[in-house]
Order: sequence, then C-alpha cells, then structure tokens
Amino acid sequence: MEGHIINIDLEILGGTPVFSGTRVPIKNLFDYLESGESIDYFLDDFGSVQREQVIKLLEMSQRLIETSSNILHENLA
Repeated sequence: MEGHIINIDLEILGGTPVFSGTRVPIKNLFDYLESGESIDYFLDDFGSVQREQVIKLLEMSQRLIETSSNILHENLA
C-alpha cells in the first residue's frame, strides 16, 4: 500500500484525522482497541479501511511513542 495513512482535510469531518481515502476517524480504531475489540472487528465495521492502513498506523504510533520516550529520557538526564 502506497501513500499517506492519515488524511486531515477541513472539508472532511471538519479536519478530524481520518484514514486516507475514507471518512473513518483514526480515533475510532483506538476506541475499539481500548474497549477490547480486535482489529478484525474494527475492519468488519469499517469496510473502507484496509488492514494495511491499520498496521501502518499502529507501527507509526509505536515509533512515535518510542521516539517521545527517548526524548523524555534525554531531557531527564
């Protein structure tokens, strides 16, 4: 899968971050996961989102957390 994973456009849900090519807010995925639902359940409910998009988003989130953690540790030293 090529291209951006997240789209932010003021004309789509007022600029809410959504999965590119859809009107599905990124927050919906995290809400599902937080409530204990599986990725498959999320994908069943939001058929316009591709599994590859979800995986890439989670990978991006992990890298962001790791990077933020490293920055915080550097600032504490």
